[in-house]
Amino acid sequence: MGRSAVLLALALAALLAPGAGAPLRRKGSRHKLLMVSFDGFRWNYDQDVDTPNLDAMALDGVKARYMTPAFVTTTSPCHFTLVTGKYVENHGVVHNMYFNTTSKVKLPYYTTLGIQAWWDNGTLPIWITAQRQGLKTGSFFYPGGNITYQGMNLTLSRKEGALHNYSNEEEWKANIDTVMQWFTEEGLDLVTLYFGEPDSTGHKYGPESQQRKDMVMQVDRTVGYLRDSIRRSGLEDSLNLIITSDHGMTTVNKQAPDLVEFHKFPNFTFKDIEFELLDYGPNGMLLPKEGMLDKVYEVLKDAHPRLHVYKKESFPKSLHYAGHPRVTPLLMYSDLGYVIHGRANVQFNNGEHGFRNDFMDMKIIFRAVGPSFRRGLEVEPFESVHVYELMCHLLGIVPEANDGLLSTLLPTLQETSGRPPSTLPPTPQGTSGGPASTLLPTPQGTSSALLPSGRPPLVTGLLVAVILLAKVA
Repeated sequence: MGRSAVLLALALAALLAPGAGAPLRRKGSRHKLLMVSFDGFRWNYDQDVDTPNLDAMALDGVKARYMTPAFVTTTSPCHFTLVTGKYVENHGVVHNMYFNTTSKVKLPYYTTLGIQAWWDNGTLPIWITAQRQGLKTGSFFYPGGNITYQGMNLTLSRKEGALHNYSNEEEWKANIDTVMQWFTEEGLDLVTLYFGEPDSTGHKYGPESQQRKDMVMQVDRTVGYLRDSIRRSGLEDSLNLIITSDHGMTTVNKQAPDLVEFHKFPNFTFKDIEFELLDYGPNGMLLPKEGMLDKVYEVLKDAHPRLHVYKKESFPKSLHYAGHPRVTPLLMYSDLGYVIHGRANVQFNNGEHGFRNDFMDMKIIFRAVGPSFRRGLEVEPFESVHVYELMCHLLGIVPEANDGLLSTLLPTLQETSGRPPSTLPPTPQGTSGGPASTLLPTPQGTSSALLPSGRPPLVTGLLVAVILLAKVA
């Protein structure tokens, strides 16, 4: 074999070496990403209210007909799904409240936001993954964003207090101004921004109330202010914007003759219960005392036609909820519009969420606009678990293991969106089950950027090397 053949053999060996097919980072600036969540924004809240700014955003970018949140449809679990790409049973934030079945401690929502062990339980959210790969991230009021994960804090974060007024429109503008400064002056690459409305108004007055409609108009004005702020900050060509939510809202049947009231169930007694987590909307958990599981289950399984009680192992697999160790041996949910009352009737909201995520009233919005997104595109419904893979792709970072598919939302992007090619490009055919149902599911965190011929670069290089070796051997 001559010198040329030896060189070609070495080239072939290099092509076969581990990492030879790894993508090269695109030189130049990467696009930034802002994800905004308006808590409790039901998928159709823009249909009975004039929302010119949300409408303009849809014309300029991408709109989903609706998005399906994770179950359980409450604030912290659903928000953590968005930033981890995992179903609730896989990321472990199974409730808005921290609880411990041994100590019997139960902490309210605001306190739980600061309990590190509740959030930092083995799953890394996108902020930390991005920072480990050289980016700078921030969280403004977003649930879980003020926690230390595996020893790492976010670059910048803000946490609201227990008495925070969620509805102050002037404060909303000030928060947006701060986030714009984070991007322009602090050099952040990713920020998640949270607003507690229209959830609070929906709870207090109900989702069909005029107050809720007024709040949606305030949300729309804020979207307009946000997009204007992006332009004024010179970020329009470098910032991708996603606006979404965590869950929907439905009207509570407060005066129904068949309320779900544990304290009125015949043959049931709380004396058989070691730990309870009830009175938090339409779902609950019970830990029966030792040896009492079967007895309690038999009493409750047919105790009320609006209540659905399961042993943990029999809970519907499609809800992706019961598989986590934090979930108790008995768990339950009620029908749409019915909340679960425990020892007394203490729930008085006119609107509520937490119901099964296949109810339309629990569906949510998804809007996206920016240099990477297509314009004027409306896509079919998909699950929120896929948003994480999309965000990682937009930032050019390798995602953690997750339950989403990049192929589901890849068709929302322009073919050349100016982002680092660190994740998968579109493929011709497949079945992802989402709006991109013509795409094949693809491995996470890999790249197969195609040459014009359609073959991956590694394969083409191997073919060329083999042919040349044959000629000179």
